[in-house]
Amino acid sequence: MFFLIAFVSLNVFALKAQQVQVSKSLMQAIDAALNKDLDLANHYLETEKIGIERKSVLNKYIPHVSANALYGYFDNTLTLDIPTLTLPLTGTQLFSGNQQFNNNGNLFFGGLTAKAVLFSGGQILNGAKALDAKKKGTELMAEPKKDEIIKEVINAFDLIRLLNQADQLINESEIRLKKENERVEKAIANGLAIPYDRDKIKLAVLELSSKRLETEGKRKVLYQKINMLTHYEKAQIDAVVYELDPIVLPQQLNADNRAELKALESFKNAYQYALKKEKGTLLPTVGAFGSYSYASVFGANSSFNGPVTGNTYKLKLNEATLSPNLMVGAALKWDIFSGFERKHKIDEAKINIKQVENQLAATKEKIGLQLQYNNTQYETLLKQLEIADQREKIAKHNLTVAQKQYSLGLINVSERLAAETDIYQVSLNKVNLTIEQRKAAFETLSATGNLQNVIQVK
Repeated sequence: MFFLIAFVSLNVFALKAQQVQVSKSLMQAIDAALNKDLDLANHYLETEKIGIERKSVLNKYIPHVSANALYGYFDNTLTLDIPTLTLPLTGTQLFSGNQQFNNNGNLFFGGLTAKAVLFSGGQILNGAKALDAKKKGTELMAEPKKDEIIKEVINAFDLIRLLNQADQLINESEIRLKKENERVEKAIANGLAIPYDRDKIKLAVLELSSKRLETEGKRKVLYQKINMLTHYEKAQIDAVVYELDPIVLPQQLNADNRAELKALESFKNAYQYALKKEKGTLLPTVGAFGSYSYASVFGANSSFNGPVTGNTYKLKLNEATLSPNLMVGAALKWDIFSGFERKHKIDEAKINIKQVENQLAATKEKIGLQLQYNNTQYETLLKQLEIADQREKIAKHNLTVAQKQYSLGLINVSERLAAETDIYQVSLNKVNLTIEQRKAAFETLSATGNLQNVIQVK
């Protein structure tokens, strides 16, 4: 029973270590930024275009049905020159010279035709598979963009927490300095202090005012940035609340889940299918067709001069109709030799595959180095954060001691104000290190390809 409890506890701890919990309001801001980003929207539109292109390729298997109709009026002269025929008894010559027929009339044609591809050498199927793999790869390439948006939004809100902490430290210092100033004013009135001490305190208060103006300026810029990312107004930005806690990552990390690697694998598959498609051009294309048509010649006239007599003869045709005219059949087209165009395209497809393989190998190396660098930064900042926590405790203790010693006259005003400056700088440095540590942790998670998977709402 003990081992079962221990096993469950370890698994729960490992699960929590692999999750980054954020507040609901922060997650809503992240979702808003992902939904509002136009570059990301255009990326998804690009994947839709590839999907439509794939459907267009597969549609070549669907029969194409067309209808056509034609009406025309014709007026022409037909000239015939046939060998002269001499009658044996009379010696009369028939068909001597050219014979001309003057014709005119109307004609109409209409019909339906259906054509379908039965076999394309695998060009259609492999072409569709290539586009499907390309679409998957393009979709995966949106993941790094989403990671960047998530990191940018979180870091912007983290920096607001830094400014809030700065304001809090300034307010606390102002309260303490106000009390010190009141004490000094009384001491000066009683001849126990000099105006120099009062002026030093006033100078420190002015420095705090200057820092407050600086934080207000930075806050304004951050609000504008967050508004650009999320379209949040000031009230919505202020409503995003969470604790600025360090992020602890698991010990074992790898980059096997990187979207870029999966995307390159998909692009490699796309080029392999493209190669099969090009090889399919070496095979014949077989199709089937069928048609139903109606053809008619009507109101036609023809005139010509008869042989021997030379009389003009006129012929009239009321109607000659061919309907229904049904036709079905199959056709084969085989480009046996088309220069070296097909060979060049096949060679080009092979080169594309090799290029993607090289890019995949290089990307794996770069991603491995990136993960190692980010993880080193994360571990370094985690240790620095421990030191910053100790420094803050010491600075708080020193401030308390300095307040007591100054009130007893054991230290001068400069030493008292130095303690005030130390607590401001040390406390702010701790918050800044916390933000940097969180940023390094998110960069490390992004380098593993798991950033979006581990973020959970509290």
